[in-house]
Amino acid sequence: MNHRILPAVLLLTAALAACGGDPERSPVADPTAPSAASVVPQPPHGPEGPAAPTPVEPSTAAPVEPSGAAPARPSAEGSPQRLPPSPPPVELPPRQAGAPSAREVVAAFRAAGLKATNSRDRSVDCGPDGLGLGCSELVVTDGVAVYVFPDESSAGDLAERWTGAAYRSGTVVLNYLEAPTPKADRPRYEKVLAGLR
Repeated sequence: MNHRILPAVLLLTAALAACGGDPERSPVADPTAPSAASVVPQPPHGPEGPAAPTPVEPSTAAPVEPSGAAPARPSAEGSPQRLPPSPPPVELPPRQAGAPSAREVVAAFRAAGLKATNSRDRSVDCGPDGLGLGCSELVVTDGVAVYVFPDESSAGDLAERWTGAAYRSGTVVLNYLEAPTPKADRPRYEKVLAGLR
């Protein structure tokens, strides 16, 4: 073989050997196996041919991240992924001073012996990431859903939209759609709510 072709053949062989390995295994994990990036061919030394390739240590320096970027975390493939910045928490409008809270309304229903079990605070649905209704508080029970709004105008608008399936008293709206409240029981819920004002 010609002494000019031998270094090229060695480099090509090393590159192909590095490409044919296990794709799940990192070349850094096995420091004994040289990769194409870590082998540097030496020029030939006289008529006997080229000297053996000299391995070069891989760099262990971490890449520098641009400032202001989200922190990186490794993905399943091993490359870092950027995490999206977390959105600011949603601030719901405060309820009107003197208006009962949704929890107070539910407690009054329970005290009156009405079905108001399994209460769940779903106030997060009031904001733009939820239903976007603009309410201050939302508590859903097995008997009725209680919405508290920051003003009577907002409460009235929603009660009109749910005509026949809602009742409004001040800034509080009872929704019978989310909980199957029998029509015969609805006046009892409404009477308890009216007594809270």
